[in-house]
Amino acid sequence: MVFPLPQGEGIKRRGIMSDQFKGIEPMVYQSKINVPYSWWAGDTATRFFVALRDEKRITATQCGACRKVFLPPRKVCPSCFTENTNWVNISDEGTLISFSVARRQLAAIPHDRKIPVIWGLIKLDGADTAMLHYLDEVKPEEVVIGMRVKAVFSETRKGNIRDISHFQPVK
Repeated sequence: MVFPLPQGEGIKRRGIMSDQFKGIEPMVYQSKINVPYSWWAGDTATRFFVALRDEKRITATQCGACRKVFLPPRKVCPSCFTENTNWVNISDEGTLISFSVARRQLAAIPHDRKIPVIWGLIKLDGADTAMLHYLDEVKPEEVVIGMRVKAVFSETRKGNIRDISHFQPVK
């Protein structure tokens, strides 16, 4: 509901805030503010990341009703809305479903990645869904849909998706 502004005799219009600052040049203070934060990824993602970090093992959830295997793991099956309580180990090898090449630095690309960067949609053996990750150790012109790839784990793992450094072609 919208209420009209009061009108009539005896009502004075007060100045709006921007009127108070007319003619004053804004002052800009350039600085960086450190805002440390952390968040809990939830039971499902935490279990996935702990297995990556501690055991270099890729895990997925499986629907108890329709038997689909989800990677990245999903708490609830999007097909039949059943809670996924079964965990399965997934191969570190799979098939490249699709890919994209970035030939210039973008905000989404970590600075430790060399350009060009190749993102691949990868369906690992044993999974019914695909995950997005980096492809490396291959030239963009050599990448083909359907090629076999294998996960390369980071030397130092921290419990996040970058514990898989990248995927490389299976030789």
